[in-house]
Amino acid sequence: MKFDPPLQAAKLIKRYKRFLTDIELPDGDIKTIHCANTGAMTGCAEPGSTVWYSTSDNPKRKYPNSWELTHTPDGHWICVNTARANRLVEEAINRDIITELQGYSSLRTEVKYGSENSRIDILLTADDKPPCYIEVKSVTLLQNGQGYFPDAVTTRGQKHLRELMEVAQNGNRAILFFAILHSGIENVAAAHHIDPVYHQLIQQAEQAGVEIIGYKAVLNQNELYLNNRIDFHQPL
Repeated sequence: MKFDPPLQAAKLIKRYKRFLTDIELPDGDIKTIHCANTGAMTGCAEPGSTVWYSTSDNPKRKYPNSWELTHTPDGHWICVNTARANRLVEEAINRDIITELQGYSSLRTEVKYGSENSRIDILLTADDKPPCYIEVKSVTLLQNGQGYFPDAVTTRGQKHLRELMEVAQNGNRAILFFAILHSGIENVAAAHHIDPVYHQLIQQAEQAGVEIIGYKAVLNQNELYLNNRIDFHQPL
């Protein structure tokens, strides 16, 4: 995924009201941009960090600029636009980068499924194998050298795990896919200290046959793409 038009850089002042961010441009002007991330963004939104933002040509948008990347003072790149994760996974599947998901002939997105009225991020199908349901999660939390998901209590994520367990129990393939969008994360674990219910559910999900796959993105101000397999470590 290449950024076109190119991203522009500014200094982060603050994020507020969940969706808004104030930045300082190189000429000293202050601009308010959109933040497409409803999470806690721990470690991703430190004042003084470099923000890289995109510009939309949609005249109906109140805030035409969107926060895409953070470049932290210690040199880490982080994609804070969670909407990018699904597209990165789609691109990687279509390019056969994710070896575990090769061999399917059809890819659909946002397909309704499950008893809790959910929409699966990606559904892969083929004539010679069961359907494959993929729930994508963006991972950006780094603490003490360890990557974690989630960064806040997520009832929505808990629901997705229950839905994936149901998929696996019905004989189909169920995937929890972690898109690692932080250059400093080398492995990922369930954040038991943040959301113990999610931690318990992910243990149950693995026992029920849900597969957990993680791939790390190459990130810079020019492009994003998934490249390397990342291990998942289940805390005891």
